[in-house]
Amino acid sequence: MRKIEFHDREKELKEVRNLLDAEPSLITFIYGPINSGKTALINHLIEQLPEDYVVFYINLRTKILASYDDFIESLFEMELTTDLTSRKRRETLKELISSVTRVTGIPITREFMDYVFQDNKPKNAFSYMIKLFEEVRASGKQPVLVLDEFQKIGDVNVDGTLIYELFNFFIDLTKEQHLCHVFAVSSDSLFIERVYSEAMLEGRCRYLLVDDFDEAATKAFLVRHGFTEAEKALTWEYCGGKPVCLIELVNSESRENKAKEMCRIRKGQIDQRIRVLKIVSKKILFEEETIDLKYDHITKILEVFLDEESYAYEVITPEIAYLVKANILFVDPVSGIIKPQSRLNLLAIREVMKGDN
Repeated sequence: MRKIEFHDREKELKEVRNLLDAEPSLITFIYGPINSGKTALINHLIEQLPEDYVVFYINLRTKILASYDDFIESLFEMELTTDLTSRKRRETLKELISSVTRVTGIPITREFMDYVFQDNKPKNAFSYMIKLFEEVRASGKQPVLVLDEFQKIGDVNVDGTLIYELFNFFIDLTKEQHLCHVFAVSSDSLFIERVYSEAMLEGRCRYLLVDDFDEAATKAFLVRHGFTEAEKALTWEYCGGKPVCLIELVNSESRENKAKEMCRIRKGQIDQRIRVLKIVSKKILFEEETIDLKYDHITKILEVFLDEESYAYEVITPEIAYLVKANILFVDPVSGIIKPQSRLNLLAIREVMKGDN
């Protein structure tokens, strides 16, 4: 299989490097459509950082977070090894820090973990992490905390919603103590819209959009993989700059057939999501209320994309929330626009709507 190289994110990389060169002061939310390359960007950045940064990278993608214990276990990496020379267990924070690699979860021993779980309160975990980050800084290095798929924290409750405890903790790490850079990465645009609306984060965070490639970057990528002019035009028409779709075509023997197949499959998926509302009364939990979804309201939203590729919104409705949750649409709260999650989604939406008229 062809190895797909990291491609054309210099603008975003430069912005993050500039943030890392400065004193920690704000929480940075990295967001964008699904499969736009956010995790690839972070991993590439981590690989390129000099050794005076210690990155604590926690990917929540595969974690099941239903309780405080789940949350704690997702953050920490139990230190099970021993020093092979002295056979001495690492018992102090300084000893733990000496064993930390540049990409890791939060290292912890059984003794420290017992403290963290004591009282079942987030403040114990946060207190430990602050002491650990202080030890990193005392060693002459800069701690960086990255939580990927951060939106998974949103539904965990510990005497109230855990996410608000985390926000306060992040504010303390950045704006108040200037101790640690904090990056929260998410593809869930409804979650980002919720974060964007939080009064407690006003003036305490920034947002970095990692979108699909533009046309120039897409075609430059395709040139590297031997695409003809006709294949480049076909790829842009069907896939736009969605990295995961581009890789599909790079690895395909018949690129035209593959592009049309992907579009046909996506059309069928979206058609099913919409037409099922004609058959069953589907509900969605919206602003703590259970709302009945209306087929006509859904199609009215999608019909706009027959002529437009995006449009400005005033408020998120239950129907918009449904389409976003189904990964059909993407909401960008910073620019205030709604658009399909990808070029492929746009084409599929247009085909479905044409067939409905």
